[in-house]
Amino acid sequence: MPVRSDRVSWFPRRSLAILLLCFPAMPVQAEALVAVAANFATTARALEALFVESEPHRLSFSVAATGKLYAQIRAGAPFDVLLAADAERPARLEQEGYAVPGSRRTYALGRLGLWMPDAEVPVSADTLKDTRLRHIAIANPRLAPYGLAAQELFAALGLAQAMAGRIVLGQDVGEAFALVASGAADAGLVARAQLLSIPTTGSIWWVPADMHSPIRQDLVLLRRGKDNAAARAFVEFLTSPAAQATIRASGYDTPTP
Repeated sequence: MPVRSDRVSWFPRRSLAILLLCFPAMPVQAEALVAVAANFATTARALEALFVESEPHRLSFSVAATGKLYAQIRAGAPFDVLLAADAERPARLEQEGYAVPGSRRTYALGRLGLWMPDAEVPVSADTLKDTRLRHIAIANPRLAPYGLAAQELFAALGLAQAMAGRIVLGQDVGEAFALVASGAADAGLVARAQLLSIPTTGSIWWVPADMHSPIRQDLVLLRRGKDNAAARAFVEFLTSPAAQATIRASGYDTPTP
């Protein structure tokens, strides 16, 4: 009767183990769908370019006003991460169970600028009091934090009632910018980041940060992205010195560590 030997099966197993040690496992590529507030879209794409240089993952973006993104997430949109233009919606999503607890944090601080493309002289807070300025574009305050900040600015200047009938609303700050650029509005209160990223004519007044509530832009890892390697890597990447420098260069402030 033939004698059975285990050596035949032992050798391949040992060889395979040696090969696995010689060739370390390559990271598995993942893809994350990131919901991005309209004002941050250009910066998000600049960050993506840096991210893919050091990570094997891919990112896709869905850009809209924060209020719209919030509604889409609650309706089941398949986002992994939210980069909001405020702090309120990410906090709500965390409270309502749509986000990973403890993942919310501020990634940027927005700033406002008053842009008047046809101005031949410097603009200032007094420019808003000039009734010859018939149409002033702002983002919809119910959807976009930059619009709410614009309303707070009017109140701080004692112009809340005087602005009635002169305001032109964009659904988000990108739309407000487009209204000014197209000539549909004489001036607009838009994001500093927009004004720095696109060549503009005319004059700009940088609104002091103490004239409205801080425009804290928070991110949150959504429930769908909890086990997504790309989503987690991107959230972590945003704390890196390279990412922080890019955010500041784009016209935002960054939170103090």
